[in-house]
Amino acid sequence: MQIRDAVEADLPAIVAIYNSTIACRAVTADLNPVAVESRLDWFHAHSADKRPLWVMDATGHVVGWLGFQSFYYGRAAYHATAELSIYVSSDYQRQGIGHALLQQAIAHSPALGLKVLLGFIFAHNKPSLRLFEQFGFERWGYLPGVAEFETVARDLVIVGLRLSK
Repeated sequence: MQIRDAVEADLPAIVAIYNSTIACRAVTADLNPVAVESRLDWFHAHSADKRPLWVMDATGHVVGWLGFQSFYYGRAAYHATAELSIYVSSDYQRQGIGHALLQQAIAHSPALGLKVLLGFIFAHNKPSLRLFEQFGFERWGYLPGVAEFETVARDLVIVGLRLSK
């Protein structure tokens, strides 16, 4: 397996992995699957030198991905802060893919001009919270009941890691 920059041909696999997480109501706040076409602008907003989108490639198959998103896009004072999103195919979870993607993201962030990394994780998503905590992310915020799935309110945890002062 190798981590590489995503190409547009990877977008259907990226979207399929994302859509596969919607039903569990623990990973994303989307309630319905998204279409590949609706994610084209999002895909093209990534750039290898500033806000990459990486995939974990297992012999030609995308089995996970990590994206960097600008925090408060368009507000220049936040240029050195990015939000990370990690998604792993259910067939490949608990195999170290999220760990490898997050490790690479942290290692490459200074070269991307980043000093602060953020994660927005539902409080009931214990595996993701543990993953980020393993890398030194700390709880920086807690938003109670901000997401509603059917009639269940869910809390959101903001975790952060300062890479340099």
